[in-house]
Amino acid sequence: MNIELRAAEERDIPGIAAVWNLMIRETLSTFTSEEKSEDALRAWLQEKRAACLPVLVASCDGIFAGFATYGPFRSGPGYRHTMELTILVEDRVQGTGAARTLLAGLEKHAGEAGIATLVAGMSGTNARAIAFHARAGYREVARMPGVGFKRGRWLDLVLMQKRL
Repeated sequence: MNIELRAAEERDIPGIAAVWNLMIRETLSTFTSEEKSEDALRAWLQEKRAACLPVLVASCDGIFAGFATYGPFRSGPGYRHTMELTILVEDRVQGTGAARTLLAGLEKHAGEAGIATLVAGMSGTNARAIAFHARAGYREVARMPGVGFKRGRWLDLVLMQKRL
């Protein structure tokens, strides 16, 4: 498959909404149960652009495959060199390299922006995401038992970190 990486555009909002909302509806990989509207995602994309924060999209053979972004890990000037990332890809492109391409693009952008550390937070139930990040050089630095709640279950939050 031919994977293309580029900055997100307005035309990508339906694809971003589809992959994000599917994860919200059908998995425990995110603790939120509130789906993202396309209008809210348009505003989100504009806010990211205004803050000079990346939203990258990958396509496989011209078809939307997923997106990635990062934003502040915590507020306050002491955390300005640490960002938290998000990567979501369509199930049908798992194993194609789309997620690796998105992560490499985020890490490149972060390095050029003076970011020293990227943090990934994920549900303890998401073994695939934990393994993916570990293969990319992220190490588990915290496991917070039972801090998330969804579908009547208490869920662990796993934090993984990479120094760039």
